[in-house]
Amino acid sequence: MANIRHIAKLAGVSVSTVSRVLNGHPYVREEKRLAVEQAMNSLNYARNMNAVHLLRGRTDMIGVMLPSINHPYFSKLVEGISDEALQAGCRLVLCQTGYAEEEERNALHMVKEKQIDGLILCSKALGWDEIVPYAAFGSIVACGEDAGGLLPSVFIDHYASFRAGIRHVMSKGHTRIGLALSRYASHSSDQRRQAYWDAITEIGEQHREDWTFYDCYGIEDGAQVVRQLHGMAERPTAMLVTGDQVAAGMIAEAAKLGIRVPDDLAILGFDNQPIAHVLGITTIDNQLHEMGREAFRMLQVSLLGEEPPVSRVEIPFALVERTTV
Repeated sequence: MANIRHIAKLAGVSVSTVSRVLNGHPYVREEKRLAVEQAMNSLNYARNMNAVHLLRGRTDMIGVMLPSINHPYFSKLVEGISDEALQAGCRLVLCQTGYAEEEERNALHMVKEKQIDGLILCSKALGWDEIVPYAAFGSIVACGEDAGGLLPSVFIDHYASFRAGIRHVMSKGHTRIGLALSRYASHSSDQRRQAYWDAITEIGEQHREDWTFYDCYGIEDGAQVVRQLHGMAERPTAMLVTGDQVAAGMIAEAAKLGIRVPDDLAILGFDNQPIAHVLGITTIDNQLHEMGREAFRMLQVSLLGEEPPVSRVEIPFALVERTTV
């Protein structure tokens, strides 16, 4: 197998010149650079990147741990992360876990084993007590959830954003309000559910379990919610839906069943995805793209050996009023 000494001999240059060419050093005469490149091609030389990474002490690869790559919420986060990574010359390694704890541990082990320089956690099932010790081996940033000072975190206030949505729905005269969430047990679902319960209690209404739906992630899930509502003798006049894709499915199915939105059923989505703009869905903009960008920026500061100036960054949210409430 060819090495840089073989290249140097064939090109008629020093080993240090070959090294400078391989590392993109700007101060190499053009004729020597061409000679080295021709020699590399003749010898079919390929760099051993593991050795390069070991020598440099970094891989320029960042892991992104997320449960699913095809959910719009996580796609938007990754888009923001990717924009910053591209500018920084870093590559992303997507670690899809499906919320399987063993898969999450595998992603964390990549940090420990120096396969990646750092890891951004977009959502997780493991507790912080198991995650935090891995920060001793590399940079880890929580994205979407506050780690309470245990790790650098960029997040939104799920409780406050949901309360803002509920207040808007109530301002339109609705008191019979249903709820569609994704996972039953997660930090964001816990906060949003609590905001819902608190608001319902404040106006003297009782929580209706049959008006609460879980495992709602996509368009078909939204359609299924409306089919279930349609079969009820008594149903809510408004729904809070944690995802614009789910809200879109609800709107499409409502049209099929003759349920008028917002006259018969008001629908408020979350995340302000492109589909919300197209369909005129009233929603909460959680600035997911900016959250992803900020997560990478925090990680990069840590990778450069600098202490992050702020270890907790809360991203603001905004109500986007359209036509469905």
